[in-house]
Amino acid sequence: MIKTSRDWSEKLPFALWAYRTFFHTSTGATPYHLVYGMDVVLPVEIEMGSLRVALEQHILEIDWAQARLDQLNLLDEKRLRATDHVRAYQKKMVHAFKKRVKPRPLRIGDLVLKVIRGLIRDLRGKFKPN
Repeated sequence: MIKTSRDWSEKLPFALWAYRTFFHTSTGATPYHLVYGMDVVLPVEIEMGSLRVALEQHILEIDWAQARLDQLNLLDEKRLRATDHVRAYQKKMVHAFKKRVKPRPLRIGDLVLKVIRGLIRDLRGKFKPN
């Protein structure tokens, strides 16, 4: 999306918006939904007039405020559900990883590779000569 390395700051808000409104498999929701308790209204929906925006515009302000308060009260429940979803997702990932790991039991007398490192570390790190 950028032409030079100096243009990244102009595109950063768009990238953050996309990240915050995109459905994440690990939580089962969008970050926007977890923070505000409702789905994001995209600018295109306002310009083109989506059904959701049209329905919200015909609601009285008092009724809309009450509905919004009810949504915010349910927000903790949605966050707890997302936490449970994260735990289940992590458990699934651990299971998938451990499925590929082959256990190798070691007994006394088995040969193993032992690396003896020098006592003095080279402070040059990756810049030391090969």
